[in-house]
Amino acid sequence: MTIVLTINSERHQIDADPSTPLLYVLRDNLKLNAAKFGCGLGQCGACTVLVDREPVFSCLTPISVLDGRRVRTLEGLGIADKPSPLQAAFIKEQAAQCGYCIPGMIMRAQALLEKNASPTQAEIRDHMQTNLCRCGTQMRILRAIDRAAKDMKTADAGTTTGAAR
Repeated sequence: MTIVLTINSERHQIDADPSTPLLYVLRDNLKLNAAKFGCGLGQCGACTVLVDREPVFSCLTPISVLDGRRVRTLEGLGIADKPSPLQAAFIKEQAAQCGYCIPGMIMRAQALLEKNASPTQAEIRDHMQTNLCRCGTQMRILRAIDRAAKDMKTADAGTTTGAAR
C-alpha cells in the first residue's frame, strides 16, 4: 500500500505495510538516521520525533496514522554548519556522551520549547522524564535545554528591539 507522508516539510510516497513503524520508514526508506532504535517498546525515547509538534515514539507509531500529519525529525531542525538554537546549546553544554539518546532528547526538548519558551527546571525535568540516557549526561542535557530557552529568549528580544527602530 502507498502512503503519503510529510516529513521535514517534504512529501514522500512510501510503499509499505500500513502497520510499519514510522522509525523503520525513516531509517530504511528515507535514510533519515537520527532517530534510533533503542528498546522497540516506547520506554527509552531514542526514537522520539515530533508529529504535529508533539513528541511520539516512532518505534510504536504505525505509518497508517500519519496521513495528513506533519512529522519532524532531528534532520529537520538544523545542520552541522547551522545548528538550531537547541542543537547549539547541546553542543555548548557538551550534552552528548555516546550520543545515542541525543536525537530523541533534542526532539522532546524542542516540543517543550515550542509550547513553553521559558520552562522552569521542574517543567524541563517533568517533560524529559520519558527519555532515558544511559551515559549519565542528564544534568548536561537539562542545562542545555535551559540554556537554549534563555538563548532563544535573548534572540527574540534582540529581534523585537531591532524591529522597533
